[in-house]
Amino acid sequence: MDTSLIAWSALLFPLVVSGLQLAVPVMLAATGELFAERSGVLNIGIEGTCLLGALTGFLVAWSTGSLWAGMAAAALMGVVSNAFLAWMYVTVQASQVVVGIIFNLLAFASASYAYRLFMGGQAGVVQVELFQPVHWGALSELPVVGPLLFQQIGPFYLVAAFIVLSYFVLFHTAWGLSLRAVGENPRAAEASGIRVARMRYAAVLIGGGAAGLAGAYLVLGRVGIFRDNVVIGQGFIALAVVILGRWHPFKAALAALAFGMAEALPLLLQARGSTLPTQLLLSLPYLMTFIAISGLLGRANQPAALLKPHLRE
Repeated sequence: MDTSLIAWSALLFPLVVSGLQLAVPVMLAATGELFAERSGVLNIGIEGTCLLGALTGFLVAWSTGSLWAGMAAAALMGVVSNAFLAWMYVTVQASQVVVGIIFNLLAFASASYAYRLFMGGQAGVVQVELFQPVHWGALSELPVVGPLLFQQIGPFYLVAAFIVLSYFVLFHTAWGLSLRAVGENPRAAEASGIRVARMRYAAVLIGGGAAGLAGAYLVLGRVGIFRDNVVIGQGFIALAVVILGRWHPFKAALAALAFGMAEALPLLLQARGSTLPTQLLLSLPYLMTFIAISGLLGRANQPAALLKPHLRE
């Protein structure tokens, strides 16, 4: 066999496995954001929501000893915090971009203060146990498929189920049809009896819960500690993933995987002694974010009413 093919295979397989592990929080946040944007709301506040979810998940898991309790609390924090955002977006009809940016700043300051308040002098040393991979017996030992699908932590499978369920709900249920109608033409939707405000509230809350879980997944499934910069732009990357995935759950999941692989590539190349500039490699996910939102990969047909408030007549 060609030695170059073997070398590429030796790099590509661990790249996909590592990329998938890194991509799951973005997949989760992006899938939740799909609901909001399909309803016509651009929720830039998912970056701050991820951070609040990370903090809540960490504190609850540390204080109770239950990782699953931390995940549940993070989801609840995401829903509660996004209830405020939904009120600002839908009822007050404030600028979605401005509100989202201010919320992110407030979330960063609040999370930093709350962490130091709760942890006191232990703030720099505390960590929690991580979720451990689920053992699937012989399935975990299968070549290629085993490490990719059957050596993952428990929440991974919940995220996969959420993506599949989101596709079914959005494209194969009357509720999903109503949600998409609200995002395309809210006046026509309201004329047909759909409660536009209620649908948008529900969509933002779903996205908030998913973003809160994404933050907790990052802390409890990958790093085990909380830091002010633990989210490091994952929420903003999720916004780009939604665009690159053309507002479709499966396509967004593939886009998130591409971002995860871009994040994993510098680590793998450095481990193999690459001489490429570290700064260039680390910038790959953010370069991809710029390309995704620039339209260089083709024009994205976003929901027609995205960013447009709806005034009842």
